[in-house]
Amino acid sequence: MKLLLIGHGRMGRLVEALAGEHGCSIAGVFTEETPPGALAHVFPDADVAIDFSLADAVTVNLQTLAERRLSVVIGTTGWQAEEAALRDLAASAGIGVFASANFSIGMHIFSRAVAEAASKFASQSDVGAWIHEAHHAAKKDAPSGTALLLKKSMVDAGYTRPIDMASTRAGFIPGTHEVGFDGGAETVTLTHRVRDRAVFAHGAIEAAKWLKGRRGWFGMRDMIGG
Repeated sequence: MKLLLIGHGRMGRLVEALAGEHGCSIAGVFTEETPPGALAHVFPDADVAIDFSLADAVTVNLQTLAERRLSVVIGTTGWQAEEAALRDLAASAGIGVFASANFSIGMHIFSRAVAEAASKFASQSDVGAWIHEAHHAAKKDAPSGTALLLKKSMVDAGYTRPIDMASTRAGFIPGTHEVGFDGGAETVTLTHRVRDRAVFAHGAIEAAKWLKGRRGWFGMRDMIGG
């Protein structure tokens, strides 16, 4: 299977290095240094694209991919305000889009545990909740896309009181998310900690393999279930 790689930062380079382990090859790489508009004119033969570029580039990239009828896995975060329009674009083009702020299977299971806890604490009016996430200093969006997804899962589970959000950007932290519930006499915390960001690259490649031949808008729950 041939992958078109868009973005060649930390995650892009990991996808490139690990693709062979999944039986995939890299058909082409577009970096931040690639001349503007090049993606629209130089288009290698590929089965699925993986976009780990910049938030501001996601809309333009998807427009070009839609014109070529090439499905894409989007791992970039910070563009979600444009999601409704991008969903319409993908549907009109008849392509598949797999978008996720986090490709870790462990995080998917963690989010389900968080939702279950939130549903139970929702009826306890004296219990407050918080989310604290920490990432490396180079990560630009805060709170992280994963933290926002965790908050949504808590709200969807019925926890309607305020959820305090905090972010840390320092050093080389791959990614840590802590969700806490605090009452008058006890505190419950749930933590997911990434030790190696390669887990995200492996997940993105598996998502690309799963996406091939599918049309529609998908996420981790579609691939893993639950």
